[in-house]
Amino acid sequence: MKRQCGARSMGFGRRAVGSIFLLIIGLVVGVFLVSGGTVSARQRSPRSSMASSTSTIPTTTIETLREKAIAQVSPAIVEVQNVGIGLGSGVIIQKDGYIVTNYHVVAKETKLLVVLPDGRSIQAKLIGSDAVDDLAVIKITTKSLPTVPLGDSSKLIVGQTVLAIGNPLGIANTVTDGIVSALNRTVTEGQQTNGSILHAIQTNAAINPGNSGGALINLGGQLIGIPTLTAIDPEFNAPASGVGFAIPSNTVQDITAQLIKYGKVVRSGRAAVGISAADITPQLAAQYNLPVDHGVLVAQVVSGGPAAKAGLQAGTIIVKVNNTAIGSLQDFLTALANEKPGTTVTITAVTPNGQKTYKVTLGQLNVNGNG
Repeated sequence: MKRQCGARSMGFGRRAVGSIFLLIIGLVVGVFLVSGGTVSARQRSPRSSMASSTSTIPTTTIETLREKAIAQVSPAIVEVQNVGIGLGSGVIIQKDGYIVTNYHVVAKETKLLVVLPDGRSIQAKLIGSDAVDDLAVIKITTKSLPTVPLGDSSKLIVGQTVLAIGNPLGIANTVTDGIVSALNRTVTEGQQTNGSILHAIQTNAAINPGNSGGALINLGGQLIGIPTLTAIDPEFNAPASGVGFAIPSNTVQDITAQLIKYGKVVRSGRAAVGISAADITPQLAAQYNLPVDHGVLVAQVVSGGPAAKAGLQAGTIIVKVNNTAIGSLQDFLTALANEKPGTTVTITAVTPNGQKTYKVTLGQLNVNGNG
């Protein structure tokens, strides 16, 4: 017991000396502070530092830009009701009431209603449509409407932040965000149109039924695409998460200008070969004893068209366009997407007499009357 008490006394004596030493240091520091000196941040109380760092959360630049873009664009995003059929979204592109949306949103229309963000419901008129590009323009009579400026989709870069604004599942003014996942995709559509999107923008921003015809914007509040569809997972026959596609704004600008002026597309800008075609699969090749198990089967040749003039005939199988191997109809459409009407391409095809090449001067696809 005595040894324990002695030990306690010894310990107390050391603490007393330490306290006196700290008191002297404190007095010196106090004089230093009063005389106008400074103490480094490391000497400040950790408790006070923590309080100051967590009292407010700073807003990042990207958050500020995102909030500003949403506030700027949202008033010009509308709900488009194809009464009795379904609904989608639309973007006001002119203050006198012109609205762009998807063709498949207004297809087979009998009555169209536009619901503005302020709740007003106004009957709309179909001005013109393009089933191949899946675009349509409708109009309401209201004036002085907010609009969304069009951006230049050719300047997009993979990784850029984008926002999708629309009415998914009928839930008005919903915003999802993501990035530009890829560019220049060729996407074949399968909903009420046999068209395809050339130079499509791929994004992981959530796109759901009802988003179609809405806005894909950049952080500058510019329209850079029209969200149109989500990829389907073939294994589960369900929408693939984070794989959506939008029509690029440069295509939107070109097609909508023609629809507003002429009520139809007079210059599609799409190259045409003048054939009806189908995929060659290994199963099809085995069934019909075809010479190859890949490529595009020419099912029909348009009389007087580019293919007919070059000598292509029904029953031949296209396996190459210029130096690009063609394994499917998707490959064929992608190869044509990079060509302009009036250019000449070399098409390699397998015929009953062996492989042969054809020089085809491409025409311009007529997109009117397609649906």
